[in-house]
Amino acid sequence: MANVIKQFSPNQGPRRNGLRPSLVVIHYTAMANVSVALERLCDPAAEVSAHYLIGADGTVIQMVEEDQRAWHAGQGEWAGQGDINSRSIGIELDNTGSHPFPEPQMSALETLLRGISDRWDIQPEGVIGHSDMAPGRKADPGPHFDWARLARQGLAGQGSPNPSSANPSTETFTAHARQAGFTADVPLETLLATTRLRFAPWRSGPLCADDMNLCHMPSSKWK
Repeated sequence: MANVIKQFSPNQGPRRNGLRPSLVVIHYTAMANVSVALERLCDPAAEVSAHYLIGADGTVIQMVEEDQRAWHAGQGEWAGQGDINSRSIGIELDNTGSHPFPEPQMSALETLLRGISDRWDIQPEGVIGHSDMAPGRKADPGPHFDWARLARQGLAGQGSPNPSSANPSTETFTAHARQAGFTADVPLETLLATTRLRFAPWRSGPLCADDMNLCHMPSSKWK
C-alpha cells in the first residue's frame, strides 16, 4: 500500500509457537484524535500497540511489521483458538465509537485489508472485530462500523446463514453462534449482545427468530 507512514512502536515481539497471521482484528481507538492514539500505542508504559492505525482522513500509520506480534487483542478467543495476538494483525481506527466511520477511512481500510489478505491468505471469515473475540469485555469497532460493506466486497465474512425459526431456542442459537466463531464461554445475554453488535446492532429485546440467522443485513440498516 502506497503512502504508509511508518512509526514503529516498542510494544511488540515475535509471534509465539511459530504462529502466523490467520486473522485481522479491527478496533476503534476511543481516543480524542489520531495523534493521542498514536502516542499511547507507542508508549512503553501503556503496553499496547497495533500493526496499523488509520486516521479519519485515511492516513495509514504502520507501527508493527506484519510478521511480528502486536499487543492489541488481549484475552479472548475466536473459533476455539486463543493467543489472538500471535494469530492476527491488528488495525486501529481513529473513532470514538459514537459516530460513523468516514469514507476516506473506510476506503483506506479496504485497500489495506486487500493487501493483508493477499499476503497472508486470510479468508473473509478471519476478519473480525475486537468485540467478536472478547465478548462482554470489548465493544469495538462498535455499532456504527459498516461490516456489511466489507462483506459485500469479500473483505469480511457474511456470517452463518441459517433458516429462521418461529420458535427460537437458546440451544440452537448458541450452536449457530459457535459455528460462526463465537466460542467464548459467556452467558447467553452476552453472546446475544455480541452477535447483534456484529450483525444487527439495531436489534434489542429477548432472543427472536431473526437472531437465529447470523448474517449481514443490507447496508441501509447500518447508517
